[in-house]
Amino acid sequence: MNARLASTAALAGFFAITLPARAADPQLLNLVMPDAAVLAGVNVDQAKTSTFGQFVISQVQTSDIQKLAAATGFDPTRDVHEVLAATGPAGSKTGLALARGTFNPAQIAAAAAAKGGTTTETYGGITILEDQKQTHGVAFLNSTIAIAGDVASVKAAIDRQKTPSSLPASVLVQINQWSTTEDAWVISTVPPGTLHPASSTPSIPGVGPGAAANSALQTIQAAAGGVKFGDNVVVTAQATSDNAQDAENLANTVKLLAAVAQMQAQNNPALQTLVKSLQVTNTGSIVNISFSMPETQLQGILTQHHADHVPARVQRKM
Repeated sequence: MNARLASTAALAGFFAITLPARAADPQLLNLVMPDAAVLAGVNVDQAKTSTFGQFVISQVQTSDIQKLAAATGFDPTRDVHEVLAATGPAGSKTGLALARGTFNPAQIAAAAAAKGGTTTETYGGITILEDQKQTHGVAFLNSTIAIAGDVASVKAAIDRQKTPSSLPASVLVQINQWSTTEDAWVISTVPPGTLHPASSTPSIPGVGPGAAANSALQTIQAAAGGVKFGDNVVVTAQATSDNAQDAENLANTVKLLAAVAQMQAQNNPALQTLVKSLQVTNTGSIVNISFSMPETQLQGILTQHHADHVPARVQRKM
């Protein structure tokens, strides 16, 4: 996955839904570049209705966020309702993060100015808060929509506010499918292999070089995935290969990697749970993959991870 969406993809793994699913916000989608290579979204409001979503939000309510809320009146754990992220065409270094929420642009701008390190620019009647190098910026189209990214992409999104552009119909169909059935989702409209420099797959212990696995992965022309929470956290992915034979090879490769992982994870109950739940099927050129983990087990893993990585002196203050 493109590195610019890594944070968003990781965040997507933390959200759940108990209300009827609804599609991604069309107003946010109209602000996205029409040739976006990767898109990802999460419905934060729906996350707040789930036990696990509330647990994750409680983990990110740090002192820094409290300071941000005090200075700007903006608390991302409370005031953000939906997030959408997109990267520009493969090979470009452009990207956008868009959010629908409750914002006080004047107060946020004043806090940024007081802290220093930012400049402002007015474009299309909208104030853009930019870093000192004027390479990245944040803008508020109104009190409910915020956009951030490289300055050129932010300006293009401001232009699209008056002249909306549309993503390709086939991409909108995918977004509708994944955003209404999953709690968080990500879609690559281009071959994933074009999003980063090609590299060979590492050797697999006990199996040998990963050339065959790398070859199978390189046949993927498009991919998508989503996360759904409940008593079990379910991750679903779909990959489209060149043809039926390539799809079968890809499915077999995933099964082989899972078998190797299971052999290597005798003392890792969490990984064992994931591997045992794995389901891989292929129909025509499509490969469908899913795996799951009990919500309580995942929450325990995250709690332990947090304890292992937060310095002891910080934990004593918590």
